[in-house]
Amino acid sequence: MTTDALTARGVPVDLEAPVDVRRVGPGVGTVGLALVSAAAFSTSGSFATALLKAGWSPGAAVTARIGLAAAVLMPPTVWSLWGKWHIVRHKILPILIYGLTGIAGCQLAFFYAVQHLSVGVALMLEYLSPVLLVLGFWAWNRRRPATPTIIGTVVCIGGLALVLNVFGDAHLSLTGVLWGLGAALGSAGYFVIAGRADDDLPPLALSGVGMAVGAVFLGVLGVIGVLPMQATTDETTFAGRQLPFWVPLVALAVIATAFAYLTGVVAARGLGQTVASFVALSEVMFSVFFAWLFLGQMPLVIQLLGGLLIVGGVVLVRLGELRRL
Repeated sequence: MTTDALTARGVPVDLEAPVDVRRVGPGVGTVGLALVSAAAFSTSGSFATALLKAGWSPGAAVTARIGLAAAVLMPPTVWSLWGKWHIVRHKILPILIYGLTGIAGCQLAFFYAVQHLSVGVALMLEYLSPVLLVLGFWAWNRRRPATPTIIGTVVCIGGLALVLNVFGDAHLSLTGVLWGLGAALGSAGYFVIAGRADDDLPPLALSGVGMAVGAVFLGVLGVIGVLPMQATTDETTFAGRQLPFWVPLVALAVIATAFAYLTGVVAARGLGQTVASFVALSEVMFSVFFAWLFLGQMPLVIQLLGGLLIVGGVVLVRLGELRRL
């Protein structure tokens, strides 16, 4: 298969290194792994809402989430890097960007968004990230996107208007919307780094070290007083039941963070950022389902229609980008 063909399939190609044929085509297993990752990520809103309603501040919840996830990933991360710590030194910049944007920044912004918006709406805003990627590449490379890309962007904007219910009477929090868009920026950074990281940096190392970077960063913000840290050991209400606070917290850290990020990086390595970011849109639908199942939250019909338009618009955007390549 030619280099152009590999690039068109979203596979990063190093012209000076032999191509690993196992990564040339995204198989069903890799797509399935991406879907599993999206489903795991989608539970974060439901688990986080339980903590926030119990009295946790977004800063404390996301710091505890990332800190516990970093602790869970640390032993296997050390094992994967045994005798190869020089790789971390060589890749410190993408690791820092990944930890500060794709982990700490994205999750903190999402938690603040959930305070002002329903989980489904917050996720729909966060997953405008594929459109942000297209616009960013357009500005950076100064190359006009393909026609389907432009049409898809317009469709996404229309879908966003419906999600925000700008034509209805419902009150919408501008603060929540801004935090949701901030989460989209962080999500875009996640896909850029996860999909383009070199093969010599193991996915487990990127996830584990990046998680530690995010946890330290948030911890420092908390210590200096920039990020409010309020936590409680009071019971939480989850799925209509009273549970100890550590139940949603551990689930948030292990399922929606450690497992979700690790499987997401592995999937992005195999699929490339283009296909991976598209498959990850399924998180919006998973999230709406879990928010309805666990929290009883269901977006308005017009907001569901807007979400479908956003997904359809992103499909057009990505088809246009693949055609341009």
